[in-house]
Amino acid sequence: MLNASYEPLNVCSLRRAYVLVFKGKAEVIEELEQPLRSASDTYPRPHVIRLVTYIRVPRAIQRKISRRALFARDGWRCVYCGDRYGRLTLDHVVPRSRGGDSVWENVVTSCAPCNLRKGNRLLEEIHMSLAFPPRPPTPVLFIKLAAPTIPTRWQPYLGHFGSATAAA
Repeated sequence: MLNASYEPLNVCSLRRAYVLVFKGKAEVIEELEQPLRSASDTYPRPHVIRLVTYIRVPRAIQRKISRRALFARDGWRCVYCGDRYGRLTLDHVVPRSRGGDSVWENVVTSCAPCNLRKGNRLLEEIHMSLAFPPRPPTPVLFIKLAAPTIPTRWQPYLGHFGSATAAA
């Protein structure tokens, strides 16, 4: 599903896509060859839809943090040492015990040894640094997690939004 601006928003079910199109809230941009059929009519089978009216997606109310999305955002590696093979954990850059919130800008992927070394200290106190500053992931990350194999016909719509990780 694309916003009116063609910004990718999410992946939705065929049923949801059709309902949005039927109600006039979205238009079909790409359709699959096999149409939807009812007893009396035939309709295009939506593959990519675009909302007719732009919806503002507040970045503050973006998606909830999940370990899978966090690890994907950070390229499945520790942001402190770059390790890809150790046990990955979620780390608060500013520890919760020090007033840090559980928001995208304050959580990173850490390997267990780095997380243990950092503990509840600030980066400056332990002389650690981040490979890149944490930020909320783009909607494309969630699209890639929902549909690990991106259909070829979706690629043009992912365009410059296609960078799923903050490091890429």
